[in-house]
Amino acid sequence: MALALLAALAVSIFSARRAGLSAEKVWNLELIAILTSLIASRLLVIAGHPRLFRSHPFWLLGLLTLPDIWFALGGAFAGLLAAALYALAEGLPLLRTADAIAPAVALAFCFNRIGAFFGGSAWGRPTHLPWGVVYRSPVAWLWYRVPLGVVLHPVQLYDAAASLVFFILLLWMGRRGGWRRDGEIAGAWLFLYGVIRFFLEFLRGDPAREPLLGGALTLAQLLSIGAVLAGGALWLRSQPAPEPAVQH
Repeated sequence: MALALLAALAVSIFSARRAGLSAEKVWNLELIAILTSLIASRLLVIAGHPRLFRSHPFWLLGLLTLPDIWFALGGAFAGLLAAALYALAEGLPLLRTADAIAPAVALAFCFNRIGAFFGGSAWGRPTHLPWGVVYRSPVAWLWYRVPLGVVLHPVQLYDAAASLVFFILLLWMGRRGGWRRDGEIAGAWLFLYGVIRFFLEFLRGDPAREPLLGGALTLAQLLSIGAVLAGGALWLRSQPAPEPAVQH
């Protein structure tokens, strides 16, 4: 996964240069976001489990996955806030910087979902489809409670495939001059990933889905709706206004 992270960072540097941004500043921004997110999420875990931290500090800090999605969201919010503050301090335009980073984020999501598939995280519902996957590792059951010996939807690979397609599309948008107005590429990614993630949630079977509104939606679906709305707003904002009609 370290190589995957480096690949995503390299893509963002390429996109930053193409957008006329400082590659060094964009690199620093991403490192700040990543480190802040990791540190903040671990601090939230400690605050939420102080007794466990006192008993097993190194085990708790070394967890590859967080015991609650809210810890991950808190860390992500802290990382985004730190990145935005750094961008403002360094004079980086926020929306154009987001455009440059969007393809890298899509690639990182792709690698992340592939890793989740091999580890057994975020597993899918039972299926009779021929491409269903069966987990047999006791470690996968221990860490993620994935049912062993049951044919499941490889929902992680559906997610990874969608993110790979989005990655290619976003790169193409940049190549064709996608920066007509800042926010177009970031908006496209938010909209597209929000749509696909909303429907993929129906195929997930893991207990980490955090049902809301009496089970009508999951937390991920609620966030997906927000991403679609934000992405649509950015996309509409990025489109040039129509030419006024010529009056005779």
